[in-house]
Amino acid sequence: MQFHHHGYVSTDPKVQPAAGVGLNRPEELPDQIDVLIIGTGPAGMITAAQLSQFPDVTTRIIERRPGRLEIGQADGIQARSVETFQAFGFAPEIIAEAYHITEMNFWSPDPENPQNIVRTSRAVDDEMGISEFPHLIVNQARVLDYFAEVMKNSPTRMTPDYGWEFVGLEIGEGEYPVTVRIVGSGPDNQGQERTISAKYVVGSDGARSKVRDSIGCEMSGDRANHAWGVMDVLANTDFPDIRTKCAIQSHDGGSILHIPREGGYLFRMYVDLGVVPDDDHGKIRQTPLETIIEKANKILHPYSVDVKSVAWNSVYEVGHRVTHRFDDVPTELAGTRTPRVFITGDACHTHSAKAGQGMNVSMQDGFNIGWKLGHVLEGRSPESLLSTYTAERQVIAQNLIDFDRTWSSMMAKKPEEFENPQELADFYVRTAEFPAGFMTEYTHSMIVGEAKHQALATGFPIGKRFKSAKAVRISDTNPLHLGHLAAADGRWRIYVFADSAKPGAEDSTLVKFADWLAADPASPVAATPEGLDRNAWFDVKVVYQADHRSFDLNDVPAVFKPQVGPFQLNDLENVFGTLKDEDIFEERGIDREGVVVVVRPDQYVANVLPLSATDELGEFFAGVLGAKKAQTV
Repeated sequence: MQFHHHGYVSTDPKVQPAAGVGLNRPEELPDQIDVLIIGTGPAGMITAAQLSQFPDVTTRIIERRPGRLEIGQADGIQARSVETFQAFGFAPEIIAEAYHITEMNFWSPDPENPQNIVRTSRAVDDEMGISEFPHLIVNQARVLDYFAEVMKNSPTRMTPDYGWEFVGLEIGEGEYPVTVRIVGSGPDNQGQERTISAKYVVGSDGARSKVRDSIGCEMSGDRANHAWGVMDVLANTDFPDIRTKCAIQSHDGGSILHIPREGGYLFRMYVDLGVVPDDDHGKIRQTPLETIIEKANKILHPYSVDVKSVAWNSVYEVGHRVTHRFDDVPTELAGTRTPRVFITGDACHTHSAKAGQGMNVSMQDGFNIGWKLGHVLEGRSPESLLSTYTAERQVIAQNLIDFDRTWSSMMAKKPEEFENPQELADFYVRTAEFPAGFMTEYTHSMIVGEAKHQALATGFPIGKRFKSAKAVRISDTNPLHLGHLAAADGRWRIYVFADSAKPGAEDSTLVKFADWLAADPASPVAATPEGLDRNAWFDVKVVYQADHRSFDLNDVPAVFKPQVGPFQLNDLENVFGTLKDEDIFEERGIDREGVVVVVRPDQYVANVLPLSATDELGEFFAGVLGAKKAQTV
């Protein structure tokens, strides 16, 4: 964390100085808003938290509830989400309070006595070491609390506007083309009607999204045909794996997905209620809690669970549905006009809760659209950037539906239907990278380059998230994960991996690249507006192949030590050397002749280029920066 560059700070350094719209932020909803977000679920809150980092963008987020969520339905936090929380600055706190999944145990009918269940296998949760971040379980409400804290501490001082319900919208012309109708739903504004004009609207209002309906998007897919009762309970039990995640299959009573919760006592059970008859008409949803508990005890035999308190329970039917587009532009007109209304999260895709994907994929929807809206509204990028949201996220949603259909079908199978008793456990281990959130791979677009030079950095696949590795920061000799230093501040990252020349050598390719980056009009850094710090739009870091003890900061070109703040202090924390036993060049397959790795604000690799390819790098960012870059050049 960096602070003091604007003057001495003795208070909480996470509280950024108020700026822009945060200086005189009105408590009441304005009549005109740059971005109006509907719904304070995970997708909406991460969008708001990202946009809160753009001081000149007026963003408001409304919620029909009168206050914060107290009990959330989602609880699984995959490693990619924890990686994202690191960028927003609260990963250590949420890791400390969460339950950590390290193994999953599998239970099946005892071959000697099928009415009893026995443990048949154990699976390490991340056997392949996909991520340095853990797989967590924590209440969705706490995730929202952390995002709310990020918003409150941001330059814009954003807070949710509770007690307002979305009614409808129309899209017209002008600077604020979206007219939104809302009505008060809180104790102090009940029934009060408001009309708000917005430049953009983000609908994060859940599976029954009114925003989705208002832009003519329809969900398609499988209808629900299997029901599950879910309960968060405090209970006593002789089941020995009560504090370990389990998949439990009984002989004739159905299945349970068992998930311990944070805090040491609470646990969740998804209890199989069987196939839903065609003529059920929703009756299954009225299944009493007592029936779910009785069913759970039958599945657990010879063990039992004595429920003492129920924090939350529900019944849901598994369906797999996705919308064909995630914005207001009809498919046949995609690319011909600017989208003005977007949908995220459950408004776009619905599926079972058992793979722990809903909240996680939804947050990546919000992270994706949030920085793009910020860049367009601040004039950093052309409006065409916004068309990449549907193009990128709709494919991911379909992949999620396909995976969850397979996983939920396997969970609903009877033991005798498996060809191999280990089939469920093997599938869990074999597909671990997908639910962990690391299989997302965006294809070529204006913000994802072609993979012409991928061989220069095989460990940073273009279109996939930047997989961190350690390097040693020269200024203080601290070994650090490079990716963990990337904050969700809306900046692009340019990681420059030096050639093998000695640091400071005038004839090195790195020095030539640094001169171009600092002074050439085609350099992306040159697009940074006058009056802003040189690193305001681009976070540029350099990693040398040399041991950190073999050179010092005076050997490093000035572009890697930008002057920041009112006192124009040199930022010395962008220069790195390699670790002897964890050489990042070896760890990530980086060519020793030097490589530039470009990473988007949402942590996905956008391009891999040789140090000599300054023309290609300039052309790439000319498209990203659009009119702003053209003016600069």
